[in-house]
Amino acid sequence: MNNLTLFEVSSWRKKNFKNFLSDKANVIMFICNHCPYVKHINDELVILSKEFIKKGISFIAINSNDIKKYPEDSPENMKKTHLYIGYPFPYFFDETQEVAKYYGVKYTPEFFIFSGFGKLYYNGQFDNSRPGNNIPVTGYDIRYVLEKVHNNINIDYPIIKPSYGCSIKWKTSNYDSKLE
Repeated sequence: MNNLTLFEVSSWRKKNFKNFLSDKANVIMFICNHCPYVKHINDELVILSKEFIKKGISFIAINSNDIKKYPEDSPENMKKTHLYIGYPFPYFFDETQEVAKYYGVKYTPEFFIFSGFGKLYYNGQFDNSRPGNNIPVTGYDIRYVLEKVHNNINIDYPIIKPSYGCSIKWKTSNYDSKLE
């Protein structure tokens, strides 16, 4: 997957995924514009990512949703969101949805943390906060793993905490759309 080329919305160009990877660790996140769960964590996501980008950890956001059904998630709107929110990381559009399928993503937001060598350290949620549950947004689950990585504390096996949010909006085949 490292040689993958995706459309990066802030530059309006296709760029090679591997040019954004760090030797230390990489946070690959699946987000989108319309999801209230993503909107709920955006402010803390920006704070957390700025903190760890300074420590040599890369962050890469990917939107894999079907934009015909969810036009708010179009590349044009992604660029607006990228600028408005002030994401300090690249935001890619996965038009073919191949990247989401490769990672087995089910929800937005969903996070993966890999070592610089590609070892999976974490897959799952940002933290336990959800819209309306009155738990503060802290990024605890992501921060816990990134602190270990930054402090060179070994992570022997992947930490898995199920994501919770909006389902990926998959494209349907012509056959499927005839059934709707």
